[in-house]
Amino acid sequence: MSALTPLYRLYEWYISRNLRPELMPKHVAIIMDGNRRFSKMQGNLGAVEGHKKGISTLERVLDWCVDLGIEIVTAYAFSTENFNRPPEEVDGLMRLFKENFEGIARNKKIHNNEVRVKAVGKLELLPEDVREAIRIAEKSTANYNKRLVNIAIGYDGRMEIVDAIKKIANEVQEGKITTDDINEELVNENLYTAGLEDPNLIIRTSGEERLSGFLLWQSSYSELYFCDSLWPQLRKVDFLRALRSYQQRERRFGV
Repeated sequence: MSALTPLYRLYEWYISRNLRPELMPKHVAIIMDGNRRFSKMQGNLGAVEGHKKGISTLERVLDWCVDLGIEIVTAYAFSTENFNRPPEEVDGLMRLFKENFEGIARNKKIHNNEVRVKAVGKLELLPEDVREAIRIAEKSTANYNKRLVNIAIGYDGRMEIVDAIKKIANEVQEGKITTDDINEELVNENLYTAGLEDPNLIIRTSGEERLSGFLLWQSSYSELYFCDSLWPQLRKVDFLRALRSYQQRERRFGV
């Protein structure tokens, strides 16, 4: 691998020099798939260790996004279905979430780059110590508006839409609005991601080609890119290829 490193650096430079800043997606969403498969490939590496590697990858990707001028990143970290995984894996993930959300308050890169951090999903399903860690992270970055990182945790796209419908139905029932007031804007205002611009580009790693319930409403006009690399193994060249593919496409809305 060390012999290939200069070649990879050259390839990174080659792709980067042809990327146009004015065509860079403002909002990139990522389905971080492949942590468990990565663990199995390592033999005796536990599933939680694979997720730790995945967190390191996310940190690198966020650094790349800062360098490339990408303003918003939304990462799919944990779905509601993930609660059905083995208890030791779920408990380990919750510990990782707690540690890393708490760490955001002390993270110099986050503060130097003025990154606001927000969690989106059914947060009430999470343990109280994780919710407290999220509150600490969000409060410590609440005044930043230069960049935004959303962590989708306890998230399910269908449930998000159902919850939005319930909120709107309650407003109708209470007489605050009528059915004629219901439109796309009102639905957007009642999603977990209320106020957030839709993603321009959605990247999924590990070779799977589906959204798995991720941002189902918000992804209507998103460009999709599927990468074979497992999430912990994602290289910068893989990320740059996704951006190159996005910039080469002719974006069509409604066609």
